Amino acid sequence: MQFHVGRLIDHIHLRVADLDASKRFYRAVLDALGKSNVYRESEAHFSADELWVDQADGPVSRVHLAFQAPDRQTVDAFHAAALAAGGRDNGPPGERGYHPGYYGAFVLDPDGNNIEAVFHGPADRSAPSVVITPAS
Repeated sequence: MQFHVGRLIDHIHLRVADLDASKRFYRAVLDALGKSNVYRESEAHFSADELWVDQADGPVSRVHLAFQAPDRQTVDAFHAAALAAGGRDNGPPGERGYHPGYYGAFVLDPDGNNIEAVFHGPADRSAPSVVITPAS
């Protein structure tokens, strides 16, 4: 068995008010980002790579979560898919002044979390992910 993980975050756990609405929203945005292959769900939760989401039994999470996008077109597709899946616009696709080449879009998910897709400009990666194979 192998796991492919990112560079810094072990996992992010969101607690949501309406799990079904969040499933619809995140299925749509992950598909737009080309990441539907990492999406898994059950009746009680869903996960995608380092993201874990389940039904809150108290307060919901309030976070800013940014997904990496491979190009500007994917940021645009993310924004359109998020709005079509019940997200609310929180900043349309466009250049941001954070650094040269920063192109992002922001939406609020069904619980009000600020979800972003960002393309930082052309870059060569040493690998698409980190591969972890548990020791036997």
